Amino acid sequence: MQEFRLPDPGEGLVEAEIVTWRVAEGDTVKINDIVVEVETSKSLVELPIPYEGVVAKLLVSEGDTVDVGAPIILVDDGTADSGDDTDGGRVANLVGYGPRQGETKRRARKGSEGNGDQADAETRDRIASAFGAVEPVSRPTDLTASLSPATSGSGEASSAPLPSPGVARTEPGIAKGAVLAKPPVRKLAKDLGVDLAAVVGSGDGGTVTRDDVLAASAAAEAAELAARPDPLRAEGHVATLASRREPIKGIRKVMAQAMVNSAFTAPHVTEWLTFDATGTMELLELLKSRREFRDVRLSPTLIAARVVCLALRQFPDLNASWDDAAQEIVYHGRVNLGIAAATDRGLVVPNIPDADRLSFVELAAAMDELVAVARAGRTAPSAMTGGTFTITNVGVFGVDAGTPILNPGESGILALGAIQRRPWVVGSGAEERIEPRSVMTLALSFDHRMIDGATGSRFLALVADLLANPGLALLH
Repeated sequence: MQEFRLPDPGEGLVEAEIVTWRVAEGDTVKINDIVVEVETSKSLVELPIPYEGVVAKLLVSEGDTVDVGAPIILVDDGTADSGDDTDGGRVANLVGYGPRQGETKRRARKGSEGNGDQADAETRDRIASAFGAVEPVSRPTDLTASLSPATSGSGEASSAPLPSPGVARTEPGIAKGAVLAKPPVRKLAKDLGVDLAAVVGSGDGGTVTRDDVLAASAAAEAAELAARPDPLRAEGHVATLASRREPIKGIRKVMAQAMVNSAFTAPHVTEWLTFDATGTMELLELLKSRREFRDVRLSPTLIAARVVCLALRQFPDLNASWDDAAQEIVYHGRVNLGIAAATDRGLVVPNIPDADRLSFVELAAAMDELVAVARAGRTAPSAMTGGTFTITNVGVFGVDAGTPILNPGESGILALGAIQRRPWVVGSGAEERIEPRSVMTLALSFDHRMIDGATGSRFLALVADLLANPGLALLH
């Protein structure tokens, strides 16, 4: 009887909530089968099992919070306890378990002779990768090289008319293996739970693009919302508010504690600047017409991310951390750019490592992947640590500005407000006139222990200047 214990999630986490069991007692499992989905304080993670056999007992229920190392499932692998050192005295060498003791050897399982060590290694890698407990690796120049293709969907060929590109098919229409999509697109589809075989590609030769996957995901969400009963529209029904209580846990608990610690540790200063962002909007329209940006999701946030990376080169104080224990200011040699993302589980701030060293296209792809994975609740804990500066976009909610709170360990955060058409004075002297322009407000919060008002003001002015006149980026 094999006892599978909750692995160590790493990143200082000590517990996880059992969200969904994928197996039931009596089910047969194989090595690396996904058996349970757990929620840590930072992400949702699917756990593979390192054993094969029959599920003898589920030791915890859905909704339970379990400590790391606690047993969660028993698997009958068909081997009897002979009392020797072949199996009974061994502890699985997975993340969250101790090392092997002595020279104990493991008896080969049925159907897996010669592959036991490899299977254990694969399982360790999958668990460690899911929790982010892996050694950091350098980011490849070609972003697509770091993404693995997901398994394509299946279905029988059909002669029915094809729907519009990017729209999910109503019935299977592509034979297995016939889906055309680049590795990053397959990875995005897997993260969002989109079946590529059910999506009509708008690219060359029917290739499924990133926009096709995002459109299919959005359509699925819209269909799900439409299927929900709307109490406001129900005839003869008056909508009322119901009193209820919810436990504070998971991401919301961690976010709340982090914001309290930040607000009462770092002395915040927030400055606002309203400017003419017409130059940014014109640049976006220009890029959309370029072939090389056809598969790139363009947005003001993307332009702002690029501009911030340039501005931080001149103002390293905004890319620093306060080390209270050592009484030192740590100036980071890389920009790990955090992007705040609102999800159903709360606010998460994953970051893009070495954002300042990525090309514009690579940065766009990285942002797309980051946001999509965050909204799907699949952000690894390792992706939410090590950030050096954060951008948050409150403009998507129609808000002009706000007073953002610093992400713990960072010295600056920039909030992007809504871009609105407003009357604006342009020109000077005799040429001065009022025109409708795209106006935007920026709000910069910074740690006043290491950044004075002059430095923060100059940084904010530079960011606004580059967004108003993107061509000036050539000078930096």
